[in-house]
Amino acid sequence: MDVSLRPVHDSDLPVFYRQMSDPASRHMAAFTPEDPVEWGRFDAHWTRMRTSPGTVVRTVLADGDVVGNAGVYGEPDERHVTYWIDRAYWGRGLATAALRELLALVPERPLHARAAADNAGSLRVLEKCGFRVTATDRGYAAARGAEIGEVVLVLDGG
Repeated sequence: MDVSLRPVHDSDLPVFYRQMSDPASRHMAAFTPEDPVEWGRFDAHWTRMRTSPGTVVRTVLADGDVVGNAGVYGEPDERHVTYWIDRAYWGRGLATAALRELLALVPERPLHARAAADNAGSLRVLEKCGFRVTATDRGYAAARGAEIGEVVLVLDGG
């Protein structure tokens, strides 16, 4: 599949909403907004993401179809990557390809990432893209309603 990134269009938001409303996807991601299926909160989140200075957010396309999103956000010393791929496309290398494109688009380093400790797929994507594990932590995962283990990663320059 041909994977590419483009700026987020208003017409992408209902697709992102459907993707984020999938219970299995939310469970795997774990660290989601408190109530991601409430449209008002979802819309407010995306308004902030699209208008915050320094935030870079893109729609992920596979063969021209909207399959997710990827972004970089945060303060200069703590910039984080985030991505979400529709569950129907998991295991096909799309997240890795999208993250590689995002990293080329945003060359600043270091970049940080966090993933649920049991999210082997996301950890594999991050490591394939050069992130290395720096710590483990525990945090409240809204999608699971509990504190869970998480892995902290960094992508250094060079």
